[in-house]
Amino acid sequence: MVLQSLLKNCLQLSCILRTPKAGFRSTMSGGLIIQSTSNDVYQNLAVEDWILDHMNLENRQVLFLWRNSPAVVIGRHQNPWQECNLRLLRQKNIKLARRRSGGGTVYHDLGNINLTFFTTRKKYERMENLKLVVKALKALRPQLDVHVTDRYDILLDRQYKISGTAAKLGRTTAYHHCTLLCNADKFVLSSVLRSPYKGLKSNATPSVPASVKNLFEEDPSLTCEMLLDAIAEEYATQHQIDHHITLINPADETVLPGINNKTKELQSWEWVYGKTPKFSVSTCFNMVYKDSFLDVKVDMDVKHGRIEVCNIDLPEQWLPPALSSELVKSLTGSKFCPNETTTLATTLLRVCPQDNELHSRWNLLCENMIMLM
Repeated sequence: MVLQSLLKNCLQLSCILRTPKAGFRSTMSGGLIIQSTSNDVYQNLAVEDWILDHMNLENRQVLFLWRNSPAVVIGRHQNPWQECNLRLLRQKNIKLARRRSGGGTVYHDLGNINLTFFTTRKKYERMENLKLVVKALKALRPQLDVHVTDRYDILLDRQYKISGTAAKLGRTTAYHHCTLLCNADKFVLSSVLRSPYKGLKSNATPSVPASVKNLFEEDPSLTCEMLLDAIAEEYATQHQIDHHITLINPADETVLPGINNKTKELQSWEWVYGKTPKFSVSTCFNMVYKDSFLDVKVDMDVKHGRIEVCNIDLPEQWLPPALSSELVKSLTGSKFCPNETTTLATTLLRVCPQDNELHSRWNLLCENMIMLM
């Protein structure tokens, strides 16, 4: 299918040919531009892994274009509790993913474009990639004030971040990927990237906050399709290749053997949460029960996403020490996870004495413990 974008200011892009998946396998040398037909963050991250593992990048560089349904993507060495509002993600059914590259946390939705540049380690040059993106934007809309910073961000109007960057360097291969904010939901972005959790201590890589702006705020006549085509056009020109975009389905095992196993790994709790660097939680919360106020102190060490050490300090008269000890014992070794804690609390409640007041206190304590997760 030929997609032709007729742009204002008498600017017309060359035709971008989107070819079927067969072209993905048959192209043996030169450059290659591929675009995912999926908006699933785990599938698209799996494509990055697959290309790095299976494609010979010695004689061929690859540009991968992809967009995701709402998702928060954290860096390889980050702590999700530190980086985002996990409760809000669960409420809004927004996916959380951990990528293989380092860097900070980003919010993706269909108003955000993702670009991954694959090369050999020797040819890896993210500044050149970002300059390519800027050149494509300027070709599309010469009036845009966009430039690359020394931190490898792309700024709009010298102050608003429209693109963040991260990379994975292998022994012989590498990739650099970046975002491009086109028309993302900034309200959701700012809400989900604000952690509500208190008392966290971690050596995980923290994100660096920045003021952001959508390109469409600057020029509402733009579309994501225009931007994708402009970037593909510039990439094709610089690499002296045909202006073809090869569409791939990240779930197609006939084209990408083993891809579904990669997707499953990236979806797993063990990868998303279990790879979090060790951290501790030291916090207090207030419980209001009938006419009394109670301060509860909680200290936990969490390793591989599981509670390694747990202490809950509350008055003996409020909850029998044996019951409190049983909760601590059950939490130790369990996932630092609201679902698992809810299951544990429900199970323990069944063996509690049949006392309505005690059950109410127990439920209140467990609800507050779950709020920490």
